[in-house]
Amino acid sequence: MTNVIGTVPNICTYQAVNRSYSPLKPIFFAAALMAAGPASAERLIDPLRFFEGRTESLSTVKVVLKKPFLSKSIGSGEIRSDGSLYLVQRVEDDGKPPHDRRWHIRQTGPKTFTGTMTEARGPVVVEEIDGRYRFRFKMKGNLSVEQWVIPTDGGKSAKSKVTIRKLGVTVASSEGTIRRLANN
Repeated sequence: MTNVIGTVPNICTYQAVNRSYSPLKPIFFAAALMAAGPASAERLIDPLRFFEGRTESLSTVKVVLKKPFLSKSIGSGEIRSDGSLYLVQRVEDDGKPPHDRRWHIRQTGPKTFTGTMTEARGPVVVEEIDGRYRFRFKMKGNLSVEQWVIPTDGGKSAKSKVTIRKLGVTVASSEGTIRRLANN
């Protein structure tokens, strides 16, 4: 899942959805969440490797009743000896102080992955469906997050589309791009 996991769309500032909490940003990481159809997805042989090394995620986040804002994250990922991905993203949302987001994802089956993410409450579940990757997890404030990461450009980049719901109602969304960066 490496090629698809790293950047939770830095999608929204949870404050706009729940005033008692501030970061809702992790959701739109997958720096990546876009509306490409299944026909445009490119199957990855080892998706976790997509996030190995450096990645950049850029997205536009829309929160109900708020002005859209830009979100950027720079990720640094490594594949550990057990085959799992450990990814640290430096998240910068317009008008907010930068913060780090940490992911730890491992493959659990031929097309399934599970793991943790700093802002998730409970497990992050990832499924490969027709070459696209669907991330699902819960966040503080009774928020449900669904992110689609769609590999493009031969696995060098991905589109990302995130939807955040509260009580079944969409309260935030994000679309963006995740790309691999040259290692320095």
